[in-house]
Amino acid sequence: MEKRTTLKKTLKPHWVWAIALGSAIGWGAFVQPVNWMATAGPLGVISGFFIGALLMILIAVSYGFLIKSFPVSGGEFAYAYISLGRTHAFISGWFLTLGYICIVALNASAFALMFKFVFPQFIENLHLYNVAGWEVYVPEIIVASLVLIVFGFFNVRGSSISGRIQFIFCLVMVGAILLLTMMVGVQPEAGLANVKPYFPTDTSAMAAIISIVAIAPWAYVGFDNIPQTAEEFDFSSSKAFKLIVFAILAAAILYSFMIITTSMIRPWQGVVEENYIWGTGQVVQDLLGTVGLLILVIALTMGIFTGLNGFVISSSRLLFAMSRAKIIPEGFSKLHPKYKTPYWGVIFTVIVAMFSPWFGREALLWVVDMSSIGVTIAYFYTCYAAFSMFTFNADNPLGNGKQIYSPVKKVISILGMLASLTFLVLLLFPGSPAFLGLESRIALAAWVILGLIFYLAKRKEYNKIPEEELNYLITGSKEIKLKQD
Repeated sequence: MEKRTTLKKTLKPHWVWAIALGSAIGWGAFVQPVNWMATAGPLGVISGFFIGALLMILIAVSYGFLIKSFPVSGGEFAYAYISLGRTHAFISGWFLTLGYICIVALNASAFALMFKFVFPQFIENLHLYNVAGWEVYVPEIIVASLVLIVFGFFNVRGSSISGRIQFIFCLVMVGAILLLTMMVGVQPEAGLANVKPYFPTDTSAMAAIISIVAIAPWAYVGFDNIPQTAEEFDFSSSKAFKLIVFAILAAAILYSFMIITTSMIRPWQGVVEENYIWGTGQVVQDLLGTVGLLILVIALTMGIFTGLNGFVISSSRLLFAMSRAKIIPEGFSKLHPKYKTPYWGVIFTVIVAMFSPWFGREALLWVVDMSSIGVTIAYFYTCYAAFSMFTFNADNPLGNGKQIYSPVKKVISILGMLASLTFLVLLLFPGSPAFLGLESRIALAAWVILGLIFYLAKRKEYNKIPEEELNYLITGSKEIKLKQD
């Protein structure tokens, strides 16, 4: 049996928390508030995000248990294998890979969008073409590509560097959000009166809240970066659950601060009707001038940087784990000779994401909307894995090392599965407030077909690997055993 390649344990707890929080916040908290309020109103958005956070915490219980028992790279890919076998591991890994790389691409695109708003005369030069109503310019392609290259470089250099800068960026982002909220709050023309009406007048409060709950997998995707880095924890894996919960709650609070800040400036319905390229940026600049816009740009930049960094880390670790299990080419599990990082995965993620600015932002949004399905599928696999490993049988508390007596956690894992299925229904059921658009459904079908072709091509080779060897490659042990609580 060949030797299993492993990653160095260099990540500290606060770095891991920052990877989860920074990945969850990303660009959306600063670019999307006006769009979200158009759908659900200020209170609808805040309520939806907190309900979504609670549902994510239900799912996080399963993550915490599995990370503690299996602190390996690959996260959901490994959990799907442990509970349901090889085929399901491939499905989980395939969808997650798409989701992570799309989010890397979208964050790079958001950075170029910010430049377009702040420096329009610089970006709007050398026009190339129009994609789905979005004008594509050479400078925005260059800006997006450069920021991807920079973070690819940091990640090749080592997880300790990327973890440290992630924590610094998160602190700056949180400080900028709090400062911006206080500056808006003390302005005489701003205030909570502008937040009314709390919900849109053309829909029910319940429908408004549900439309936001449905995007919770997208809004909080990033807390699941923690299991992707579990192999590199320089601390006990039992701390993972607390780090996930703190990251989810912090993300919900920061989302809410940005909604409150944007809606306090002036009546939000009027802002929605203006159809600005960046609504939050426009109203902050109108109220606070260049200083206010600068603080918002700093917060947005940190959000984009933490999202880029976090998902480059996760994408490369997922590719590393799948390669180590011989599902994808072995190059992805090779480590850099000097820095000992899975550099092929980093380079691949950066290169694929660099194609995104050429297709225009609207086309990319179709793919990202579809990728919410992939993330939700991974959540379901994780909760099912935990469900299969907990037992109601008090007479056999640790049956052959493969089940643990914990009726409460078994029930919570069931609730996590139901939450995941609820998200899937909201995204795929016609008539749902969050039903995917036609373009996103076409992108989803294309990715499923591509995955099927890839799997059929690799199936014989993959299935020839003996079970003990595959157990060892994925989990580090020939036998799958759980850690007792």
